[in-house]
Amino acid sequence: MKTRFLMITFILSVLTFSVQAKTQYVSDHLVITVRTGQGAQFQIIKTLESGEHVEVLETTDTGYTRVKTSDGTEGWVRSQYLAEEPVAREKLARVEAQLEKTREALKTFKDNYASLSKEHKTLSQTQSALSTDKKELDSELARLNEVAKKPILLDKQNRELQEKNVTLEKDLQRLNQENYSLKDRSQREWFIAGALVLFGGIVLGLVIPKLRRRKTTSW
Repeated sequence: MKTRFLMITFILSVLTFSVQAKTQYVSDHLVITVRTGQGAQFQIIKTLESGEHVEVLETTDTGYTRVKTSDGTEGWVRSQYLAEEPVAREKLARVEAQLEKTREALKTFKDNYASLSKEHKTLSQTQSALSTDKKELDSELARLNEVAKKPILLDKQNRELQEKNVTLEKDLQRLNQENYSLKDRSQREWFIAGALVLFGGIVLGLVIPKLRRRKTTSW
């Protein structure tokens, strides 16, 4: 019974510890000193923070390296604090900077895409308008070609009409001549008929009185 009680107490203690524990990370923020010589007894002339760049001037086996900072200060620092690769914070800053550039590039791409889409839409509308204009121009060109053919057709028709007119004039002259001939013939026939009637009247005028006399005598 006592053993069971101790086990329960132990389990509760472990669970309580687990609940209260939290995770933390070691900070990569570091400040190192730049000294005038190789050792802690030398004067500090500058401090450097994690991620700063230095130019290595001299490396020794004493654990110190002579460097030149970005502002031109020369001094000695502990070699163990120098690394060929940038610290995590600088890497993160670089990654964030690259990410920001990528975001800006993506935004620029989206803006360019939107602009190109708008331009494509405008070009499509322009193409449609040009296609409509082309159809109208083709129609107008066809009409002009038909109009251009008309003078040739009209000239041909004009020549045909002129030829017909010449033929009609000839026919009219012929008909006029025939009409004149018929009129002259009719006048001659009327003249002859009138002369015959007159001659017949004269003959009758001479014959009838004689016939009357003979008849009277016979009675």
